[in-house]
Amino acid sequence: MPSDVAAAFKEFGDFAHCGQADPGRSEREFRLVEESIRFHLQEIEASEHVRVVYACESGSRAWGFPSADSDYDVRFLYLRSLEWYLSIDEKSDVIERPVDDGLDINGWDLKKALRLFRKSNPPLLEWLGSPIVYLEKYSVATQMRELSSVYYSPTACLFHYLHMARGNFREYLKGGEVWIKKYFYVLRPILAMNWIEMGLGVVPTDFNILVEKVVSEPKLRAEIGRLILAKRAGAELDRGPRIESISEFIEGELERWERRDIADQKRTLSSDKLDKLFRESLTEVWRS
Repeated sequence: MPSDVAAAFKEFGDFAHCGQADPGRSEREFRLVEESIRFHLQEIEASEHVRVVYACESGSRAWGFPSADSDYDVRFLYLRSLEWYLSIDEKSDVIERPVDDGLDINGWDLKKALRLFRKSNPPLLEWLGSPIVYLEKYSVATQMRELSSVYYSPTACLFHYLHMARGNFREYLKGGEVWIKKYFYVLRPILAMNWIEMGLGVVPTDFNILVEKVVSEPKLRAEIGRLILAKRAGAELDRGPRIESISEFIEGELERWERRDIADQKRTLSSDKLDKLFRESLTEVWRS
């Protein structure tokens, strides 16, 4: 975690181990989960006749505020053979494998992913920036990251994050008693919007980086720190009294963003670079 955020949390103890009595055991368990995930990805490659080019963690584990029982939400990109793409039939461009209650594995065909990348799809950008990468083969993900500045649209991302913040606030955080863990799912998109407003570029996946760069008010940083520690330590964060400093910040920011006129900038971007990436990836992946 960035040093500034660590300093803000210092009075609340050693958050690096999240209150766990045996961090070594947790590390071993995570390695076992990693092995299981890679096994399932290999099984998908064999059964679906695809090549997985990138796989990462998404959701709370990638964002930096998991609890002990958080699910593993694995997202991956894959390529099929050239013959598959040359068919005249419409075919599914997703693979979904809910393995069990704690492990969910879903993937997008690279062609679908590149179409969404052209639209500056925030979830896809978050996958590419995930701090937990299970598999990265070939040059596909690297090339996509290098092209992020070309296809990144602040406006498209602002609409996405505003919609997310507005919906979660309305559903979970109105009134005197709220769903405490849902604070994260409103705070993160609001801080993401503020990151974009500051002109800092593509939003980082790690929530802690957002806090470090965007939140300057000490009391708010401290309350967010307490919330992160509680969630990581496995505390029950269900319904409870609202946290005033965080709720007031959220309400003020939502009101401010609702007043803003976010211009819907229609962009017409050439697909040439992405077409080239797709063709070269087919050659790279299947030639190897």
